[in-house]
Amino acid sequence: MNRNAPFPLVVILGTNEIASAVGVHLRRAGWNIVLAYDPFPPVVRRGMAFHDVLFGDCRVIDGVEGVRTETTTEIAAALTSPDCVAVTALPLADLVATCSPEVLVDARMQKRSVTPDLRGLAHVAVGLGPLFRIGMNCDIAIETKPSRNGQVVTVGSTDDADGISSRLGGVGPERFVYSDRAGRWHTPIDIGARVFNRFILGHLDGRPVHAPLDGIVRGIARDGLLVRERVKLIEIDPRGREAKWTGIDDRGRRIAEATVIAIGMTLQEGAALKAFDATFALCR
Repeated sequence: MNRNAPFPLVVILGTNEIASAVGVHLRRAGWNIVLAYDPFPPVVRRGMAFHDVLFGDCRVIDGVEGVRTETTTEIAAALTSPDCVAVTALPLADLVATCSPEVLVDARMQKRSVTPDLRGLAHVAVGLGPLFRIGMNCDIAIETKPSRNGQVVTVGSTDDADGISSRLGGVGPERFVYSDRAGRWHTPIDIGARVFNRFILGHLDGRPVHAPLDGIVRGIARDGLLVRERVKLIEIDPRGREAKWTGIDDRGRRIAEATVIAIGMTLQEGAALKAFDATFALCR
């Protein structure tokens, strides 16, 4: 990686729609971006995410293309284009050791898992969503729950997940289907398909899983995935012709814009502190 570039590397944990929206906005701001795959939770809004690039599919989001990379050499090559982000399954330890990221963003949206301390792995560690506490496992965080979406958190912690879903076309949590058991998920249905209530969308551990209502498939876990119990498998958009299953939605855009602002704030504070320390040393 070119450590002399004015905007060095940001590693984003996650390949979901939020991670992808953040990657697009940071790339547009001039940063070099690597999205690092994590298997949990499953990515369902795949039309809005770079996730499927890992499986050989093409994905361009708001003019930015995701490029599958398997080595740090391939990452460096992909980032020579200002309109590309690198997407990789390389472990985080390898990325930190070889790429020396300036910023690390945890966008995995793990609502109930233990969140590790990201500080020290990069100059700035940013947490998106619940389970982040400033000064304990991140330097700055962004709220992602519907009532506080996109708010920058500089002290304290982000709110815990409350299970309240934002409404879409007047429909709330009933548009989602969650796994009722662990098992292998199989589906022939793709993003953007029109389906009807009770239509069989796939099979989990050999048992049928039905559409919860009429609409467009906005999200569905990829075929062949081994899933845990109580994870999101399907989302239906009930809005008919107004349905949206590609690009960046309003929620992702607000989170991404807040992340760009938060990183700028943190880096400015760090630069100011270094300048103060240098001045203080000269005056001693």
